[in-house]
Amino acid sequence: MMRPLFVSLVLAAILAAATWLGLVVGTRSALLWLVAIGLGMTLLHASFGFTTAWRNLLLDGEGAGVRAQMLMLAVAALLFYPVLGGAWGPAEATGLVRPLGVSVVAGGFLFGVGMQLGHGCASGTLYKSGGLQLGSWLTLVCMIVGATVAARHYGWWIDQPALAPVSLLALSWPVALLVNGGLFLLIAGATLFRERQGTRGRAACWQVQAGPGRPAARWLRGPWPLCWGALALALLNFAVLWLAGHPWAISSAFALWGIQSAQAMGLGLEVAFWDFGAVFAERLALPWYRDTVGLMNVGLVAGAMLALALSTRVVSLRQALGGRAVAASVVGGLLMGYGATIAYGCNIGAFFGGIASGSLHGWLWLVAALPGNVAGLYLRPLFGMRGFRSRPAPG
Repeated sequence: MMRPLFVSLVLAAILAAATWLGLVVGTRSALLWLVAIGLGMTLLHASFGFTTAWRNLLLDGEGAGVRAQMLMLAVAALLFYPVLGGAWGPAEATGLVRPLGVSVVAGGFLFGVGMQLGHGCASGTLYKSGGLQLGSWLTLVCMIVGATVAARHYGWWIDQPALAPVSLLALSWPVALLVNGGLFLLIAGATLFRERQGTRGRAACWQVQAGPGRPAARWLRGPWPLCWGALALALLNFAVLWLAGHPWAISSAFALWGIQSAQAMGLGLEVAFWDFGAVFAERLALPWYRDTVGLMNVGLVAGAMLALALSTRVVSLRQALGGRAVAASVVGGLLMGYGATIAYGCNIGAFFGGIASGSLHGWLWLVAALPGNVAGLYLRPLFGMRGFRSRPAPG
């Protein structure tokens, strides 16, 4: 049964915020807020997690989640590349193209470890926070702390060896589409090969993973198949590009929030002398609702909460968190916040946004994050979670 009061309160708050943003900030901000609501609903209804998808592939050889990610990237590339290549669309649209350097490798690896310990990646932490999972709120706070510490070290990291930014779109957008499309197919094919050796067998990303519900009502109440989530995320990210002039990003707001919170508490951070403060000075001066990334992060949490209200999931704040679960959230959050800040983004801004922009740093981030995930899976049993060497030996 749907919960009318919960739904009404969340929906009223979302619409009131959209109206206020439209009147005070502008129509574009109001539309971005609504796009973020859609992103949050999509992530929760589809349970679209990057962390779980990679863990399932590495531990069990089940690759539906990774294939859904490749579908998402393929659709995004089809939409993004002609626009960013100048074939059509707004001329002010720019991609997330970043240097190929030590900071991306180190940050991607640290983020990969953290996402397996912190029960989710950046987008996963936000949508699970909207789903009222208390452990994710703790992870989120620690991500902000980790990002703030990384902001202090930002200048040192960006001074480390790096190659200039490289975008395949410099060759032409059809070539970029052909090259990356081939990589998407190669990775999807590799997951099918891995499934032959796994313990779960083959799964399809168009199948609903769990939960009841008639197909006609599933659009509103969930659960969604992974492929629905993949398509929706690609389309909504394209809407962000069209409205904001850049792809969807998440993690750059965390350091801003941490610095602004510290300053509000009178901690006296000398941010003006930090390299991070010089790079992000304009955004640091803005309240969260005038910063596109910060605004959309809050909207994503609100959208996930609306999806929770509409769904048949159990809503409860009475969740027991053991000591090892708390420790995992703290360590995972700190590593993700730090890693995302020095790597120019997380699984969304660096991986999704980078590859959707044709930037090679998106692939470099993935190459670094995968061994980080492997390391995280070896560490998970220390925190009482399933990972490598945590299962009983055969026989």
